[in-house]
Amino acid sequence: MPTILRWGAYRAFFYSNESGEPPHLHVRRGDCEAKFWLHDLSLAVNAGFPAHEIGAIVRYLRPRLGELEGKWHEHFGN
Repeated sequence: MPTILRWGAYRAFFYSNESGEPPHLHVRRGDCEAKFWLHDLSLAVNAGFPAHEIGAIVRYLRPRLGELEGKWHEHFGN
């Protein structure tokens, strides 16, 4: 489960066994976790984050989208 980005209390990472899915990442803070599709940063799954926090996470990730997609392809090789 490689961590690709940390900021504040957040950690963005991939699960290494999810290479068969479209590019995405997970963000965790404490017991909360969310999954975002990288093609448009849409929310795939939310486990515990309030809506306003999801918006703040997306705003933080958006300018880093190219880097995040690159990390996905570097890790999974596709």
